[in-house]
Amino acid sequence: MQLIPAFKIGVANAWIFSVIFLVLPFLIMLFNKETYSRGSNPPGMSSREKAISYIATIIIYIVYLYSIFLPFKLWTAWFYTGLVIFLSTLFILITALINFMTTPKDKPVTKGMYRFSRHPLYFSNFLSLIAIGIAAASWVIMLAAIIFFILMHIDTGPEERWCKEKYGNAYKEYFNKTPKWIGIPKS
Repeated sequence: MQLIPAFKIGVANAWIFSVIFLVLPFLIMLFNKETYSRGSNPPGMSSREKAISYIATIIIYIVYLYSIFLPFKLWTAWFYTGLVIFLSTLFILITALINFMTTPKDKPVTKGMYRFSRHPLYFSNFLSLIAIGIAAASWVIMLAAIIFFILMHIDTGPEERWCKEKYGNAYKEYFNKTPKWIGIPKS
């Protein structure tokens, strides 16, 4: 990784990974507005919690904008490692989106990727930043990924409170047996 990151526009830049993560949520909104609105911020968030959520979103968009100018380290171990992580992340994202869209609105999402993580969509965003940072060998993106993860760790609290209120014991049982980020569910 370079101390001073490369900064040039090109076809083989990290924007290729970023555009996929930007386009998927908009496609969902375009074709299924009910699912998109279901995933919006929960009601009753404090101004501090809203600010944290907005800052995390801004970080994501700054990274995606910066990725336009960030060349991949093609034909290196950096690139191939980042590519493998990105493809895994894409699988997690698509599977979690399908799980989210196919679960009835009156039930918590607990199947598929949600069996292994209470927040697979946030986790996939974090992994996408890691993949971009590794594939482009960018410490700036890696630092942004760490900051994003910390903010998301804080930001999930209001969502989990809201789910406990809305879904009651079904969500509490799910909450107690499913890891927050990733892992094997408790029996």
